[in-house]
Amino acid sequence: MKQIIFLILLLCGGTASHCSGQTASQLRAQVAEVTANMRTLQCDFVQTKHVKMLNENMVSRGRMFYMRNDRLRWEYNTPYAYTFILNGDKVLLNNGNTKRNDVIDVNKNKVFKEISRIMVSSVVGSCLTDDKTFKTTVTTSGAEWIATLVPVRKDIKQMFDKIILHFDKKRKVVTKIEMTERNGDKTTIVLQNIRTNENISANMFTVH
Repeated sequence: MKQIIFLILLLCGGTASHCSGQTASQLRAQVAEVTANMRTLQCDFVQTKHVKMLNENMVSRGRMFYMRNDRLRWEYNTPYAYTFILNGDKVLLNNGNTKRNDVIDVNKNKVFKEISRIMVSSVVGSCLTDDKTFKTTVTTSGAEWIATLVPVRKDIKQMFDKIILHFDKKRKVVTKIEMTERNGDKTTIVLQNIRTNENISANMFTVH
């Protein structure tokens, strides 16, 4: 369950400075425009989870595929095989070691419904306008915008202290996601080889 939560929630050096309200509004507007025109997105990812209690990092790699209308496939390849597929109101889980798939109706599971919603909105950046769930602060650093999302809703506060999204200024897409859990654990997901609006087979999102 923890691994699914850390899917939620895509680099340059320099000193970050707080943006004006106008800059924050500009980021929201430009990301919203890119999101509106985004049919598909696919990329590789590297996920690093730092476990505070053990003081160690666990690194995993895989592929991510997104298609408009709430279709998302998050596929771990190393060091283990695990697949999470969201297709509308259905979620499929497969750990790679069994032929049996677990299918969940998100409308009947409040936790998965919220996780699925935040996953999609974080990947495409639309969570920047979700004022009911997050308080957002935007900073700028070199060639990227950095949006820090602090939960305002009680249920999200129970999971995360904050979520940080790094945006490529030129492409207006998320390139890195940082999530700090309430217990101090931290997960960083770096998205690589990002491609948008290329054809993806609908079969990638089959849930049954």
